[in-house]
Amino acid sequence: MKRTLFYLIALVGALGLGWWASGLHRHSVPALEIAGPGTASRAATRAPADDPAARTVPDTPATRAPDAGVARGAIGVEAARAEPVSLAETVAAVGTLRAAESVVVKPEVAGRILSIHFDGGARVRKGDLLVALDASIPAAEVQQTRAELELARANYQRSADLAKQKFLSERARDEAESALHVLQAKLELAQARLAKMSIRAPFAGVLGLRNVSPGDYVREGDVLVTLEDVSRMQVDLRLPERYLGQLRRGQRLDVEFDAYPGRRFPATLEAVDVQVDANGRSVVARGQMPNPDGLLRTGMFAKIALTLGQREQAVMIPEEAVFAVGQEQYVFRIDQGRAERVRVTTGLRRDGRVEIVEGIRGGEQVVTAGQMKLAPEGSEVRIVEPPRAGG
Repeated sequence: MKRTLFYLIALVGALGLGWWASGLHRHSVPALEIAGPGTASRAATRAPADDPAARTVPDTPATRAPDAGVARGAIGVEAARAEPVSLAETVAAVGTLRAAESVVVKPEVAGRILSIHFDGGARVRKGDLLVALDASIPAAEVQQTRAELELARANYQRSADLAKQKFLSERARDEAESALHVLQAKLELAQARLAKMSIRAPFAGVLGLRNVSPGDYVREGDVLVTLEDVSRMQVDLRLPERYLGQLRRGQRLDVEFDAYPGRRFPATLEAVDVQVDANGRSVVARGQMPNPDGLLRTGMFAKIALTLGQREQAVMIPEEAVFAVGQEQYVFRIDQGRAERVRVTTGLRRDGRVEIVEGIRGGEQVVTAGQMKLAPEGSEVRIVEPPRAGG
């Protein structure tokens, strides 16, 4: 009995000793780690190739930590200085060209064309004869009325003399005087009708193409030819309603035409329509421009740049210096070798440059390339030259 109890105690002790030994083995430090720091790196190199944790992340500006460059030294960036310039505030529009003076020549009376005294496209002076209508009947009426007037004048003179001598009543004298006045008015009417048979240029200008020939019978209002004064031209343009308060007479316009590529014609704002178009919410303005060479024609399509004002000392920087964070615009300003992020307000854009209304002053230096490597709170930087084209 005692021997059986002894064997049982020995078996329990052996099992307990084995359990303790296995636990000690699980919690022991691997020999590779005890050997030194070099063995750990060698063990890491033996990690399976398909283990995601063992893959190396490439060192690029997009994956590098923002302050990694600071740890190794100043970050190389390209930079430019903010320049104060004189900046014109302009608005683009399109319009249509028209002559300063333009008229469609029409007869005021009906008649047959006797002769035409112009060629299409000819330049004429004010008062030049353009078309002569057959005036034989009006001329005869003038001669008849003139003869009647001479007789009435003689009758009145005799009536006046007899009335002074009391041989004729004053009533008879007054009737003779009235007849004289009637015939004077009749003569003036006949002469006016005769004058209208000769159609003349109302002002100096250039004629269009004629629409009639000698022998044609024309009625009142029939079109004979157009006449335009092309020494001065007008350009009508339409602008959004929001610019109405900025329009002033005398503002400069630069006008371009497809017929003359690369050439700009100067003009000035002459007038603004008193009404705003309720449908398009736009206002019509009119500019005036000289045309001494006669190159411009009515109806030409015009591309217009209207100068609303001139900004002196406007701060301009390259567009690539500005970047967006959410709804805000920022640049990196360089001060004493350190780039700090600054919020800015932008304005007009011209030829790859942007106006900075607020945030940067003239003469300050801004980063134009390398912003991705910089920390928002600021980074030490060094300015490098941009790579040469083709280098």
